[in-house]
Amino acid sequence: MKFKFAIIGCGHIGNRHAKHILAHPNAELVAAFDIEAEKSRNFGKQFHCNSIANLDEIFQMDIDMINICTPNGNHHSIAIDCLNAGKNVLVEKPMTIKKSFGEDMIKAALDNGKKLFVVKQNRFNPPVQAVKKLKDSGQLGKIYSIVVNAFWNRNEQYYTQSNWRGSLEMDGGTLFTQFSHFIDILYYLFGDLKVVSAIAQNANHQNLIEFEDTGHFLFEMKALNKTIGSFNYTTSAFDSNMEGSITVFAENATIKIGGQYLNTIEYQNIKNHEIVLANDNSKPNDYGFYIGSMSNHDQVIHNVIESLQGKAKIMTNAYDGLKVVEIIEEVYAVMKKAEMRR
Repeated sequence: MKFKFAIIGCGHIGNRHAKHILAHPNAELVAAFDIEAEKSRNFGKQFHCNSIANLDEIFQMDIDMINICTPNGNHHSIAIDCLNAGKNVLVEKPMTIKKSFGEDMIKAALDNGKKLFVVKQNRFNPPVQAVKKLKDSGQLGKIYSIVVNAFWNRNEQYYTQSNWRGSLEMDGGTLFTQFSHFIDILYYLFGDLKVVSAIAQNANHQNLIEFEDTGHFLFEMKALNKTIGSFNYTTSAFDSNMEGSITVFAENATIKIGGQYLNTIEYQNIKNHEIVLANDNSKPNDYGFYIGSMSNHDQVIHNVIESLQGKAKIMTNAYDGLKVVEIIEEVYAVMKKAEMRR
């Protein structure tokens, strides 16, 4: 049986979804829609699917899954319409940019008996999976502290070639668009956290974005007896992405998941163990003048299909997606209070 997919949003990430849907033996891409009709037509020709002029038409079609690849700010409204039309939904990160929106999405899924998936492809990164196994098995022992560094570059062209990037209403903020993956991996590996303090500024993107490009926050891990940590991020690294890393200091190990995209083990000293990764040819999402996160969308699509078949659990369910939104909201709330005190 082939599962029938439709894509809403025919930009860069929609293209990536389409390629992996077409490559999967149990998937079929039947339709695509974009608010820009020409984009939709070109997308339909390129991927040999129906180009839909009216979104309501997709809701009437025989479709198992709708992939939402639109700007952050309208993920929730489109997802709710799809779920109310009786379709399962896979929504790109971030799930949404407000916790209340995410709660409405989950309610719509429950009310209609449909599944709601969130794209968090970095969970599939081999180094992340290796550390997850060590942590869950107890081999790391007590976790002492965690340091997250996310130092990327987003230049002027990145913002000016889009009518939504940099907008508070549609983009949401740097933690939503660039670094929600890092917060998700932090949560995936170690559970929920409490934000203790936070500070941010727009250091290098004045007149381009309506929020911060650089920030730092301190946190405590709720499930790890208040293990402390820091999260440092910027989109102002000179010329190109520099680093994306999570370093864990534990009773029986020090491990740094690094590279630019959490795609390597940069350092490890583990009691009676060594992480050995198979040769991995995975590459990040390359958009020409900037590089995104790891391109594991093939594994996302495969997990979606296996979940629909009842063969696997959802790798990132809606509750996990909502938790990331909740954490980001908390960070921004603490930042706002700090700004008011300054």
